[in-house]
Amino acid sequence: MARSLSLLERLGGKTQEKKPAVPEKTPPKVESKAQQQLEAERQTYTEKQMQQEREAPVEASAFAGRRALVSRNDVMQELKLAVHRRIVDEMTAEEQAILIKGEEARDQIKNIITIYTTREMAETSYTLSRGERIQLVEDISNELLGLGPLEPLLQNDSITEIMINGPHQIFIEQKGKLKLSDVRFYDNAHLMNIIEKILTPLGRRVDESSPLVDARLADGSRVNIIIPPLSLVGPAVTIRKFSKKALSIDDLVGFGTLSDDMATFLNACVRARLNILVSGGTGSGKTTTLNVLSSFIPETDRIVTIEDAAELRLQQAHVVTLESRPANLEGHGAITIRDLVKNALRMRPDRIIVGEVRAGEALDMLQAMNTGHDGSLTTAHANTPRDVLSRLETMVLMAGMELPVRAVRTQVSSAIDLILQQSRIRDGSRKITYISEVQGMEGDTIILQDLFRYVQDYIDNNGKSVGHFESMGLLPKFMDKFQMNGVDLPTSFFAAGRR
Repeated sequence: MARSLSLLERLGGKTQEKKPAVPEKTPPKVESKAQQQLEAERQTYTEKQMQQEREAPVEASAFAGRRALVSRNDVMQELKLAVHRRIVDEMTAEEQAILIKGEEARDQIKNIITIYTTREMAETSYTLSRGERIQLVEDISNELLGLGPLEPLLQNDSITEIMINGPHQIFIEQKGKLKLSDVRFYDNAHLMNIIEKILTPLGRRVDESSPLVDARLADGSRVNIIIPPLSLVGPAVTIRKFSKKALSIDDLVGFGTLSDDMATFLNACVRARLNILVSGGTGSGKTTTLNVLSSFIPETDRIVTIEDAAELRLQQAHVVTLESRPANLEGHGAITIRDLVKNALRMRPDRIIVGEVRAGEALDMLQAMNTGHDGSLTTAHANTPRDVLSRLETMVLMAGMELPVRAVRTQVSSAIDLILQQSRIRDGSRKITYISEVQGMEGDTIILQDLFRYVQDYIDNNGKSVGHFESMGLLPKFMDKFQMNGVDLPTSFFAAGRR
């Protein structure tokens, strides 16, 4: 019995710490000592929540109508804690067995929670509408089975990012815009409990000796966690969500990320086995674009993907997914992206896809591209196509090899065929702003040639960027690769000013 109760508390329970009662001017009438203790705990929690509300300004909800006013939230939170405490104290062995089944028994668990909610309301002065009662049962179910307050945000497909700045401030990115949601945790302990739920299935940990970690959720969403003492606002969690449905090139055209001509051109480039680098800032959509580009790879190719946290979801049958590993408690056993790139060369890959190059693995990636592994794809952080070349030089030098700058630039210019520059526009939309060809070296300088670009015409009254994509009217030097790989793309496709 004791073992089952500890499991329940770990799934979502608050620790049952006795708190001193807060005296009231008109103490409520109670019939027993147990009821008096429960009333005191509720009032202590109410005072704490009221103080937090005074300290933190409340902004408009991102989910209008889902929650009531702040004062009503307090009542809901009090009742939620009381019901949860009652479940821990009174749950039978049969009910515990149902709870252990988890998500597959969600409907049965909701029925159990409803029974305990009715008991609590019958013995106290709580009154809830039918809608509030349904929401209360759903919230408690999320605490026990899922990630608690985060569940509604994770289930909302319009939300692309969740940013938790301590227990009482949760921002979301919705349709490219940041908003403050009204979802909150009780306190730091509640938030840390949810963090443990995220990390435990992955065999990862976070504590004062290792206060930051990268992880992923079951659906592939990327999670970054950093806790005190490094974070001064409490535990900070950033969740980058990914679409449940794999996006296609038609979806990106529909979103206005690129034009039909650009989509046709990129399809041809992947089939012609060009080495492509996708560059851009944080949140600009690099990984999404890389996923779409990978969909053009033929089913007959053997693909090896290498990432820090597996995010790519390739649709081909012959895919080997590799993921780096951090050091253990003793500081040993780390497997880096560079180690995986070296190993991938021995796996007979037709294509190597590196989720992102950040350091010395850039050298191994470039060497792979230069030694017969054509058609490889990767991403890097940079603001412009020219900047990403400079970053590659720096990352190659981070490998610890004392190479002349000219030798590094020669490696870069011969390995990379095409650079896609992706940007997050002011209105929140993502655009491929440049498709640039790496033509080679002229002296000590790498020559770039823009083939397509996005031109912003103006910002309309709603703050939306209005512009167009256009061809620069220049013929790429790698057209011979198209012919060698049987890819037909007429030269008229690159007519100047074509949109």
